[in-house]
Amino acid sequence: MDPIKANPIEALADAKHEFGEHGGVNMSIEASTTFTVMNAHTMPEIFQGQHGPDEGGCYLYGRHFNPTVYNLGKQVAAIEGSEAGYACASGMGAISAAITQICNAGDHIVSTDTLYGGTYAFFHDYLPLKCNIETTFVAAHDLEQVENAFRDNTKVLYVETMSNPTLRVSDIPKLAKIAHDRGAKLVVDNTFTPLVVSPIRLGADVVVASATKFLNGASDFIAGVICGSYEFIGSLMDLHVGSLMLLGPTMDPRTAFDISLRLPHLGLRMVEHGKRASIFAQRIQDLGIDVIYPGLTDHPDHEVLKRIANDDYGAGGVFALDVGSSERADALMETLQNDERFGYMAVSLGYFDTLMSCSARSTSSEMTDEALRQAGIAPGLVRISIGYTGSVEQRWSQFERALKRVGVIS
Repeated sequence: MDPIKANPIEALADAKHEFGEHGGVNMSIEASTTFTVMNAHTMPEIFQGQHGPDEGGCYLYGRHFNPTVYNLGKQVAAIEGSEAGYACASGMGAISAAITQICNAGDHIVSTDTLYGGTYAFFHDYLPLKCNIETTFVAAHDLEQVENAFRDNTKVLYVETMSNPTLRVSDIPKLAKIAHDRGAKLVVDNTFTPLVVSPIRLGADVVVASATKFLNGASDFIAGVICGSYEFIGSLMDLHVGSLMLLGPTMDPRTAFDISLRLPHLGLRMVEHGKRASIFAQRIQDLGIDVIYPGLTDHPDHEVLKRIANDDYGAGGVFALDVGSSERADALMETLQNDERFGYMAVSLGYFDTLMSCSARSTSSEMTDEALRQAGIAPGLVRISIGYTGSVEQRWSQFERALKRVGVIS
């Protein structure tokens, strides 16, 4: 098997084969905020960086490292194929910590122009105002445009593996080369595609994700993860300049424990999400409706995804369709939720039930009208994160009836 495409779920199985403190089959929850030492001289040595979780098994304070949270980070790192990882309190906590760790005041970022609205606001509004860090937004699939956007002070190329909500696929190996040739880091948000794509194995330096979504799968916890080298994860916890240590987006150990229980099912969940998304996308296309799904052969990045994706996990569990106007999008979602009980009008994704939103007026609403047009986010674009409750045929019947009722099809 190609080592770049080795099944990432196998690495998770190795990483999770640990006993709890008292021999339990699940890891223990370490709920302490602070940790003792047996000898007084150990404490200053921890502060000086001579001891830590991997250097003598020493812990200091829950905001610095927590054993349960650290263990979850190692599990996600195994999935992503990175040396190390750490979990934090939200996806935005992961993104902001990673970016501020790499960039200093006066630095520059090149970012995809199609991305989660919160990330867009962080780059477009927050960083220039608070940190004097500028961002140039480009179409990540246009490699010439990406190259031309670089400056002497560019430190980060930032993309999403699968863009939110237009589902363009980033050619990570080629983007990694562009970044590395110019001395920059490639940071990839892999929220939409855990297991489907392994950006670290393809050349990315840092992977971030909202663990609220597919990684957890139950929409009951807000969480984020950062994966990268030992050196990078260690720098995030530096007592003087570590973004996770000093900004404090700390994950609660009970949350880490619960999410760790869902990771062994991630492969099964991603396969079923992908299977159903593929079926729905093909049937919607057969009805003559504009549908976006990278698993369809006419998607502009279908071949890119085939080249970079891991085997067996499909093309992701999210698709989008354009019904022409925000009014019709609202009517469709209301009918699907209130009349057909097909799913829920709600932001987020990766839930075991179906979630629907009109992206231009919800998860991408932080973007300006011009930015929405540039990114190709149409007013009538409905993003659907397909669930796996009910049978496929039951859910398709509900969906087709709703399309007819609101006049999308006759």
